Amino acid sequence: MLKKIIPAVKGYIKPSIGASIMILIEGTLEILIPFMMTKLIAEGLNTETPNINAIIRIGGIMLIMAFAALAAGMACARFASIAGTGFACNLRNMLFKKIQGFSFANIDKFSTASLITRLTTDVSNMQMLFVMCIRMLVRNFVIMVAAFIFAAAINLQLSLVFAIAIPLLVFVMWIVVSNAYPLFEKMLNKLDLMNARVQENLISIRVVKAFVRGDYETVTFNESADALKRAQVRAEKIVAWMNPLTQLIFYAAMIAVCFFGGKLIVGGSMNVADLSGFLAYIGQILSSVMMLSAIFATFIMTRASQKRIVEVLDERTDIDDSDITEDIPVIDGSVEFRSVNFSYSKNPDNLTLSDVSFSVKPGETIGIVGGTGSAKTTLVQLIPRLYDVLDGSILVGGRDVRQYKLNTLRDSVAMVLQTNLLFSGTIEDNLRWGNETATMEQIEAACRAAQAHDFIMHFPNGYQTDLGQGGVNLSGGQKQRLCIARALLKSPKVVILDDSTSACDTATDAAIRHALRTELKGTTTFIIAQRIASVLDADRVIIVDDGRIMAMDTPQNLLETNEIFREIYESQTKGSVA
Repeated sequence: MLKKIIPAVKGYIKPSIGASIMILIEGTLEILIPFMMTKLIAEGLNTETPNINAIIRIGGIMLIMAFAALAAGMACARFASIAGTGFACNLRNMLFKKIQGFSFANIDKFSTASLITRLTTDVSNMQMLFVMCIRMLVRNFVIMVAAFIFAAAINLQLSLVFAIAIPLLVFVMWIVVSNAYPLFEKMLNKLDLMNARVQENLISIRVVKAFVRGDYETVTFNESADALKRAQVRAEKIVAWMNPLTQLIFYAAMIAVCFFGGKLIVGGSMNVADLSGFLAYIGQILSSVMMLSAIFATFIMTRASQKRIVEVLDERTDIDDSDITEDIPVIDGSVEFRSVNFSYSKNPDNLTLSDVSFSVKPGETIGIVGGTGSAKTTLVQLIPRLYDVLDGSILVGGRDVRQYKLNTLRDSVAMVLQTNLLFSGTIEDNLRWGNETATMEQIEAACRAAQAHDFIMHFPNGYQTDLGQGGVNLSGGQKQRLCIARALLKSPKVVILDDSTSACDTATDAAIRHALRTELKGTTTFIIAQRIASVLDADRVIIVDDGRIMAMDTPQNLLETNEIFREIYESQTKGSVA
C-alpha cells in the first residue's frame, strides 16, 4: 500500500531527510550523555575526594551536548512540519485528481461522503503517521539500538535480559494489531455514514426547517455519532492495552537488571558507575520502546486509512480514454443509438434501458417525455458518455462516443441537469465555466438567449453579483436560466435540457425555446420535459416508458397515434395549448 502513497513525498524529500538527520543528531547526543555521565562518576566522584576539574570539564561537555540536542530537535520539528504538511497537500491533490477522472459509476461506488472522509480524515491520519516516522521512528529506533549496544558494552550478561523482553513485546504488538485493525476499519465506515448524514442535512437545511424536522435530524445525527463513538471505543480499547503491557514488560526487565546487577556489584564484577550507566541506557531503551509502541499504535489506527486511500488511487476509472491516441473533433450534432442496453449494476438481467435505437439529424430538436422513473435522464446521460453502455453503441457526429477523447466529446455536448448547480463566486465566474475566454458580449448574448440578462441587470452589481454557496440568493427559475446560459456559452454541437425550465413560467419557457431555435441553428437539442407545451414545437418527440422507446414521431402525429402522448396532452392542456 505504501508504494502508492510514497509519491506524495515528492517536492518535500529534502525537509524529510533534514528532519531525519536532525533527529539522528539529537538521538546520538542523547545516547552519549549517559556515557559522559558514567565517565563523570568514574573520574569525578568515584574517588576519595571529588575531582572538581573533571566534574566541570565533563559536566560542561554534557551541557553543550544537551543544548546541541535541543537545537537539533527544534530544527527537526521545523523540517518535519514542512514535510508533513507538504506530504498531506500532495496526497490530497493526488486523490482529488484521481476523483476528477472518475465516472459517475465510480463515484456511486464510493459515495460522496466517503470520498470526503478519505480526502480529509484519512489524509490527516496519514500525515500524522508520516511526521511520526520521520521524527520519532528514526530517533527512537536509533536510540534503542545504540543504547542496547552501549549497555551490552558495559555488561553483556545483563543485556541478555532484553533477549526475553523484546520477543515478548513483539508478540504483544502482533496480538494487538490482528485484533484492532478490523475494528478501525469499521470505525471509518461509521465515520462515512455520519458524514453522509451531515452532508444530507446541510444541503437540505431549508427543507428541514420548512417541515420543522430539526429535532428528528438531531436524533438521527446523535444515533450516527453514538455508533461512531461505540466503534471507536471498541477499537481503541484494544490499542490501549499496548502501553501498559509494554511498560509491564520493560519495568520487569529493569527489576531483573537491578536484581542481577546488584548481585554482580556484590560479587565485585561490576561497579556502581557501570550499573548507573546501564540503568540510564535501560531508561532510554524503555522510553524509545514506549515511543515506538505509540508509533505502532498509530500505524494500526492509520492502516485502515491507508487502505481506503489506496482503494481510491487503485480504482480503475470506469470510463477511460487513455487508449485513444488521435483527438478526433466532433463534426456535427447527429446522434444515433444502436440497440443500446444499459444497467447501473452492469447486470444484463437488470436493465435500465432495453434495446434503444433511434437516430437524430444535426440541428433537430427532440423532445423526450415519459413517466417518472422511465429512464429519460439515463438516456441522455449516455450521449456525453457520463456512463458507458452495456451493449450496443452510441454515435455522435457519425462516430462511436468511445472513439473520442472525453474532453473533446463533452466540450461538444452541453448538458443542463435537473439539479441546477452553481458555485461560490460571481455570476460572471459561473458563466465562464462554459467558456473561460468568452467576451462580455458573448456572455450577455448567451444570457439574453436564456432569458437571464434582465434579472441579472436588476442586481446592483450586475454580472459581478456574488452568488454565495450554490447560488442561495437566487430563485429556482433564475438558477435554471443561468445554467442554460452557461451551457450555451460552450457553442456546443448538442444541447441537452433535462427538465431545465421546470421552474420557469410558460412565457419564459417559450422564449428560451424560441431563442434556442434562432441562436443555435444547426445545434441538436434534446428537451426532457414534464410540461407538454415544452415539446410541442419539437421536430420529433420520443416517448420513453420503463427504459424502452415506445414511439418517436412528430408531436402532431403522436397526438393522433399515441395514447400515452395524447393522455399527457389532454391532462395538461384540457384540449387547448397553454
